[in-house]
Amino acid sequence: MVKHMNKIEKLIAELCPNGVEFKELQEIFDIKNGYTPSKKNSDYWTNGTIPWFRMEDIRKNGRTLSDSIQHVTPQAVKDGYLFPANSIIIATTATIGEHALLTVDSLANQRFTFLSKKVNRSIDMKFMFYYGYVLGEWCRSNTNTASFASVNMKKFKKFKIPIPPLAIQEEIVKILDTFTELEAELEAELEAELEARKKQYEYYRNELLTFNRGGGRSIALGEIGTMVRGSGLQKKDFVESGVGCIHYGQIYTYYGTFADKTKSFVSKELANKLKEVEKGDLVIATTSENVQDVCKAVAWLGEQEIVAGGDLAIFKHNENPKYLAYYFQTPSFADQKRKYAKGTKVIRVYAKDLAKIKIPIPPLAEQKRIVSILDKFEALVNDISIGLPAELAARRKQYEYYRGRLLTFNEYVS
Repeated sequence: MVKHMNKIEKLIAELCPNGVEFKELQEIFDIKNGYTPSKKNSDYWTNGTIPWFRMEDIRKNGRTLSDSIQHVTPQAVKDGYLFPANSIIIATTATIGEHALLTVDSLANQRFTFLSKKVNRSIDMKFMFYYGYVLGEWCRSNTNTASFASVNMKKFKKFKIPIPPLAIQEEIVKILDTFTELEAELEAELEAELEARKKQYEYYRNELLTFNRGGGRSIALGEIGTMVRGSGLQKKDFVESGVGCIHYGQIYTYYGTFADKTKSFVSKELANKLKEVEKGDLVIATTSENVQDVCKAVAWLGEQEIVAGGDLAIFKHNENPKYLAYYFQTPSFADQKRKYAKGTKVIRVYAKDLAKIKIPIPPLAEQKRIVSILDKFEALVNDISIGLPAELAARRKQYEYYRGRLLTFNEYVS
């Protein structure tokens, strides 16, 4: 990387020794907001061919996008105007600062602001794409938070970016493209290794939890415990500190097989109205957008008082909670819950149906033995899960450091 930096420094000394010109975004780009055509009008969506980008496109397909997951029809386009290919989209509400380079004429939803290059402006859009990381950080630090978090657009339009000579822009793009490819290759290798270890662990877990192992018997959950439906809960109910609370979204986002602390809190007054979770209970999410994920569960192993929100079931029992939590991850459990799943857009399994699912219940001593083995496997996988991403994070940090250096310029003052 040092030789690349030296090359850029030589180009700067040759082409712009006194610094580079900085321009406001509004001087360089046409800046317009994305929008969502009415979902009520089927003519806007049926058999659409025009890409309509959302944050999901970036999450699924990366930051250089040539097509979208969803499409709209020409009737949905305001005044027949599409944002031109080679535009940048950057999120200025919600997931602020995320950005992508679009290689096709398209639309995007209202989370995004489009940056389309004005005619005859000497800027390489791939250079601007990389500078989008700098702009994204600025956006996250310049938000209006009175109601819904959004970027201060007056300041956004006046944000200044460096415009070095095109030869320097193009060389920086070439360097960063190479680094991005190397980073992607490394990430793929590390993820493949981690995936192989996880599959090995899952194989042994499923073998240990096979029905009737160790003299156990197949028995419905409702026969060994009680399913209690969680209470309703809204975002406005959360406070910075108070009684710990688990809600269904966090089971998918934060927790693994077990939890001993919560990420959210509610007031004592509200906690008195919600369903209490005791140590050893399983907290089960009963809704999801897909049948594979519905019924994800976490065993509560903490000592403190906590409560559970809606779209959850609390399973109270006298078995080994870790044993039950491990079993909830098996294909056998997944096959059974699939039979009771209802819905299309939102998949739901009701508590009364969860209670019908059968699981093997060996003696407590055998449950403890199985848990001990699986805990060791889990620890090994977690060590790898920490170690490999840590290596990747270190490489990314190094990449970000050099990217920051390559995109830092002295401003020319006349």
